[in-house]
Amino acid sequence: MTLASLPGMVRYFGISVSQAQLTLSAFVLAFALSQLVYGPLSDRYGRRTTMLAGNLVYLFATVACAVAPSIEVLIAARFFQAIGGCAWAVVGRAVVRDIHGAEGTARMMGIIGVSQSLLIVVGPIIAGQLEQSFGWRANFGFLLAFGAVLTLAAALLLDESHPDRNPRDTDIGQMLKNYATLAANRRIWGYILCNAFVFACILAFHSGASFVLMELLGVSALEFGLLFSLTILGYMGGSFVTVRWVARFGADRLLAWGTALGMAAGTAMVALAFAGVHSVAAIIAPYFVFLVSVGFTQPAAIAGAIGPYTRIAGTASALFGFVQLSFGSLAGYVVGRLYDGTPMPMAAAIGIGTWGAFLSFQLLVRRAPITRASSRP
Repeated sequence: MTLASLPGMVRYFGISVSQAQLTLSAFVLAFALSQLVYGPLSDRYGRRTTMLAGNLVYLFATVACAVAPSIEVLIAARFFQAIGGCAWAVVGRAVVRDIHGAEGTARMMGIIGVSQSLLIVVGPIIAGQLEQSFGWRANFGFLLAFGAVLTLAAALLLDESHPDRNPRDTDIGQMLKNYATLAANRRIWGYILCNAFVFACILAFHSGASFVLMELLGVSALEFGLLFSLTILGYMGGSFVTVRWVARFGADRLLAWGTALGMAAGTAMVALAFAGVHSVAAIIAPYFVFLVSVGFTQPAAIAGAIGPYTRIAGTASALFGFVQLSFGSLAGYVVGRLYDGTPMPMAAAIGIGTWGAFLSFQLLVRRAPITRASSRP
């Protein structure tokens, strides 16, 4: 929702592109760090309580974003907005694991991916229209209203899914022991890194696409929203295929196909950018194919990383999300710093990320022995 507002923030506050992109980097960084806390909290206090607490923080921070008088206040508010919103991601993945188990998680995450992509298709269209009609603050007003609806839904509809709680899970020693158990598993790291490199590509695109498409190639805010939504249809298609095929072929095979397809798309984008083919099609077409691959990769990676763990699914979800968003924050920052009025920094970051995901699968997942992870460290 906020991508179409970045150029508007630049004009309103009289700041540089890299300063505007700090609102995204601060959000992603806080989102990453908060996951390490939310995971153990949800294991200790339950999914529902942790979710509702995060929702309240999100709502107050979004109000601050909407009325921010300076870029410094906006960056700080986005930081706290991420701390609150992070609860949805960490707790949501853990709830899926609680209910559907190791085998059903990949299929359910594919279904969630299809549903989520519908919102992502509509979101940029709404954002572009709001930005064009009312300015950048209107997008935060929309996010506030949407967050209030989600908070009400969580309060009324979300039942507790994690009865096997351990009071020690928030003790520092036990937290470190739980994380050490996860970190010692090479195969789990393969899944985590496959997803983290893919997410770095997404954040690289998010950080650079509005400037490349709108400033360099002359796309309007509304057109940007439409193009962004078009690419999300690729993610929707990939997620739909995952839902249909995961029981037949298995999550690991879909992950292999996804990382290979993503690597091909990322390589094509880099080749076009460095060949001087600077056009909307040269950006959107490879990214569309890349997002098809993400529809394969993300559900399979989530299932592989979180599925083996029963009692500490929240902690596993937290580590998964922390690494994902750390990579994403770094990619977004680097693309913002290196932006030179061409698509090349963004394309290079996406190319590197897709190769990183491909190699993570080949070296850490495919070649690692399959072992049963203990759910009770």
